[in-house]
Amino acid sequence: MSKSLTPSPDDAFEMLITGNQRFVTGTPEHPNQDAARRAETAPAQSPFAVMFGCSDSRLAAEIIFDQGLGDLFVVRTAGHVVGSEVLGSIEYGVSVLDCPLVVVLGHDSCGAIAAASAAADGGRAPSGFVRDVVERVTPSVLAARAAGRESADEILHEHIRHTVDLLLERSRILAERVAAGRLAVAGLSYRLADGSAQLVASHGLTRTAVPAG
Repeated sequence: MSKSLTPSPDDAFEMLITGNQRFVTGTPEHPNQDAARRAETAPAQSPFAVMFGCSDSRLAAEIIFDQGLGDLFVVRTAGHVVGSEVLGSIEYGVSVLDCPLVVVLGHDSCGAIAAASAAADGGRAPSGFVRDVVERVTPSVLAARAAGRESADEILHEHIRHTVDLLLERSRILAERVAAGRLAVAGLSYRLADGSAQLVASHGLTRTAVPAG
């Protein structure tokens, strides 16, 4: 997408979902991936969304949302856990690059969530800095179980919602832009088998239905 005007949060969300529909149905357009786009974006970038996703190798944002160079500002950590570097990167995408949409992208069969669930059940915690990742996911596991949500998908969705809420709680920049109607923060759950992304949380979106295809 060649962008002269910043899209609304709703329009940015629809561009993402429409691209995901193309990926799911096997009809990707592979937009903005040619030499002309490379030359166009070399001087500066103007992405339409910040994508904060899990580092899982099967979660390549530009592929599963059928986007190209300069379209997405991507931040990734295992289990989409949040630290100061993540917050700074997301705030950069919003305050400097003027992205109207932030997406938290989780997925089924997430190793970080599985490890946190096992640790909560009394299993052995991982060593090294992997332990830190697991410890940051564990509150989501405990919160889901406390609410009677025990399945893997329910725990995943709880963790996505928790991450969305955490971004807004910790970043005044994000919260103020959402309140002003200039930004939406949404949580999506990705299914590895069929490639679809399901909305599980949103702040600032007014149109959340999947657009007609």
